Amino acid sequence: MSELIVKPLKQASEDGSVLAITPESAGWTYVGFEVLRLQAGDKVERRTDLKEVCLVLLSGRASVRTLHAEWVNIGKRMSVFEKTPPYSVYVPNEDIYEINALTDVEIAVCSAPGKGTHEARLISPEQVGVETRGKGNVERQIHNILPEGEPADSLLVVEVFTPEGHWSSYPPHKHDRDALPDESLLEETYYFRVQPEQGFAIQRVYTDDRSLDETLAVNNGEAVLVPRGYHPVSAPPGYEVYYLNVMAGPKRLWKFHNDKDHEWLVKA
Repeated sequence: MSELIVKPLKQASEDGSVLAITPESAGWTYVGFEVLRLQAGDKVERRTDLKEVCLVLLSGRASVRTLHAEWVNIGKRMSVFEKTPPYSVYVPNEDIYEINALTDVEIAVCSAPGKGTHEARLISPEQVGVETRGKGNVERQIHNILPEGEPADSLLVVEVFTPEGHWSSYPPHKHDRDALPDESLLEETYYFRVQPEQGFAIQRVYTDDRSLDETLAVNNGEAVLVPRGYHPVSAPPGYEVYYLNVMAGPKRLWKFHNDKDHEWLVKA
């Protein structure tokens, strides 16, 4: 198995964790990512310590409490493939979050270094920017959950729906150099869901010099690490692909560089 693929546990841990990526396990500095699957009535409480956190309710309903705020009965979609924007909660560092599952719920815990600049807040579906990007067989639907125009210290969070037979994160692009204003350095995770569940996505991760060059078959519920390089995704015919991206780096800006071999596609 590729070291870039992180597989879920066959059975959730005591606190509902089924998949966890830390900077230490990934061998990088900024991005942390975890998936919690809780049953109705389950409760999880954690401290954020030095990390800011964005809790994305992938499916199901829950109540979330922090030190100074509480949101009761949030969440609407029962599957990511309903394609409605999610409810999310931003929690700063040096805070706590308590999740009470009202139904079976799947929650993504996105984390990165925090500076204590912003207060905890609800990100409602109405606040999520929805856009269609690309055309033809590179058309996909984007939900900008925590883009750079919204308050956070490090985190950038977005979800993407790629129709069957389409490509996304395409043309191939990268953001692995701290070379603003041309390119920003951002680590990135991809968390995949596939419909029907027995399907798979294809993701290639490669650098110009091919010192990294892997083509991955990614199953439902798996995550991919993108430490550097270009990282396009393909959805095979018959299978719709969802992924949640988490990015963070030394500066909270998304400035990417297209693969020069495929730059012509931007103007096609």
